[in-house]
Amino acid sequence: QVQLVESGGGLVQTGGSLRLSCAASGSILSANAMAWYRQAPGKGREFVARITRSGGRNYSDSVKGRVTISRDNAKNTVYLQMNSLKPEDTANYYCQMSLYSLEYWGQGTQVTVSS
Repeated sequence: QVQLVESGGGLVQTGGSLRLSCAASGSILSANAMAWYRQAPGKGREFVARITRSGGRNYSDSVKGRVTISRDNAKNTVYLQMNSLKPEDTANYYCQMSLYSLEYWGQGTQVTVSS
């Protein structure tokens, strides 16, 4: 059973930056991909960014150019660097691991962007 623990969320002003971290309980080397999703109050879960085992990255249009996903295999950690934050980025951010046919999720970390 893989456990994912997110951290780094908080309250930030419009235009500010945050770096989210997702620490896995085991190696992330075997994961097909690691991703970040978010869910705002009253809305469904939304894809934010993904990094594959080979290092390929893709982003949602809503964050492209403002967000960078990266991974540190030695630390079994995935990061989400978020810049130029907007109030509409306010959400609970979740880390996801795709491992073979399984998906694992963390508990989330809250990001609140004040206007």
